[in-house]
Amino acid sequence: MAKTSPYIPYELGKYLFSAGMIWGILRYQTGGKAGWVMLMCLLPALFIDFSGKVTQADLVFNVLGPLNVALVVVFFYHQKIHVKHFASLIRLMIYPILGVLSYSIIKSPDFDQVEFALGANVDWSGGFGSNQVSTLFGLGALLMFILMINRWVFSGIFLLDALILFGLSFQGLLTFSRGGMLGAVLGIFIILLYLRTANLKSRIKYQLPKVGKYVIPAILVGVMAYLVVDELTSGMLSLRYTGETAGTLQGTKVKSLNTVTTGRLEIFLGDVDLWLDHFFIGVGAGASGFLRETMHGTVAHVELSRLLAEHGLFGFIYFLILCYLGWKLVAEHPNPMIRGILVAFFAVAIYTTFHAAMRTFVTPALVGLSLLAVQIPKTTPARLPRRNIKNTKVLVPVK
Repeated sequence: MAKTSPYIPYELGKYLFSAGMIWGILRYQTGGKAGWVMLMCLLPALFIDFSGKVTQADLVFNVLGPLNVALVVVFFYHQKIHVKHFASLIRLMIYPILGVLSYSIIKSPDFDQVEFALGANVDWSGGFGSNQVSTLFGLGALLMFILMINRWVFSGIFLLDALILFGLSFQGLLTFSRGGMLGAVLGIFIILLYLRTANLKSRIKYQLPKVGKYVIPAILVGVMAYLVVDELTSGMLSLRYTGETAGTLQGTKVKSLNTVTTGRLEIFLGDVDLWLDHFFIGVGAGASGFLRETMHGTVAHVELSRLLAEHGLFGFIYFLILCYLGWKLVAEHPNPMIRGILVAFFAVAIYTTFHAAMRTFVTPALVGLSLLAVQIPKTTPARLPRRNIKNTKVLVPVK
């Protein structure tokens, strides 16, 4: 966003992430064996290039994302962490997002200087890719929601936390890039689903938050942000989220899944065709954009299709292992709230790969957090109603 390359490398986050994971694995000798299998699945495509056009930059852009997901599986899988430290990690993730939010607000033009259209709007994303910025703001909104409903203090002032949540939602919606904000909605829905289906025993034992007191205010903040942005854009936001384009409104285009997904379906199908032609080994890392007949020259926006096209059968195995790890989370943690958060993190991580591939590091970060074994100290359950014990039989040991 600040255009500091080459002084600060464009892919610095990916380099630092890889270095950190490798150091952690060597230092602590962690044992997520599935991650090693995933890593091995990525190696063959590094030595293949059916296009003859792949550069080192293409390899970094296309491989470091899946590579780091494999590394986080090795490093984070079932690592024990106290719930307080888990909350601290969530806070630490929010701080740099607030820096991006501040920068994008400063760079944003006045409303009377912008004519909103039914497409992504870089004017409200700090001049950078609206898809990536929206993804980051959606993640920030989800993390703030988790802190607020669990009473895990961020600023210490509820109204200030609510204002931060409003700011992330407001600016994210203004980008008109739908993927990131819908990801936040998906994560919140999963958490609420686990809270709603928790039985009374679990509610008392784990002191789960009351929906009316903590959850509803946080949801209302997000809804208010949507209504305000929709009003400021004269209803264009609602049209954008229903998949309308200038062409569909004028009648020159037919509304379809491809138009709703902004061409992602066409890219996906083109990658699948490449996979069928190179089923076992793929076309090589970074080569799909050069060989795809549909949307030729466009990088993949769906990580699954890129794994299939570029890594072949090994990419399919990679994705199956990742999905298996996520499936194990569904019933793994006894606390419904923590289980909901971990499943939400994993679901948002996978969902993000279907609209932004792995060009952001939301996926590796959230996959890593979702695989942690969050430890919760024993709590004293709420006092239950006293029973009439006058005629209760008491068992005594036989002498």
